[in-house]
Amino acid sequence: MSLKIYFLIANRQYITDGIRSTLGQSVENHFSHACIFYQKMPRLTEYVKENMEWIRDMEGDVFAVVDTMDEEAKKYNVEEAGLTPITLEELAQKLREADVIIGYGMPKQKHGPPPACAD
Repeated sequence: MSLKIYFLIANRQYITDGIRSTLGQSVENHFSHACIFYQKMPRLTEYVKENMEWIRDMEGDVFAVVDTMDEEAKKYNVEEAGLTPITLEELAQKLREADVIIGYGMPKQKHGPPPACAD
């Protein structure tokens, strides 16, 4: 049975690894998609480009959630990195049909843990 899997990637340092994990699920015969939020893609290596091509060859995609990005990140991600633009609303519709949604690489926390959790 093939599943529809979405990796939601909001932390820049996990983008490359998240794309690799998306490819891993594609190889396992699932329809896997990576969704990049907020961030400009790291420098594209041939390895990352090949991974994105393989994901697309296996009926998945790598999306840039454009309404979460500033203009510089949006332009780079879509025009230079070749990510597929998608809005939050469009993504929400796709997520309704998803079998699995994975929040990949949590963003850095803005606040430390409360004292009760520090023990």
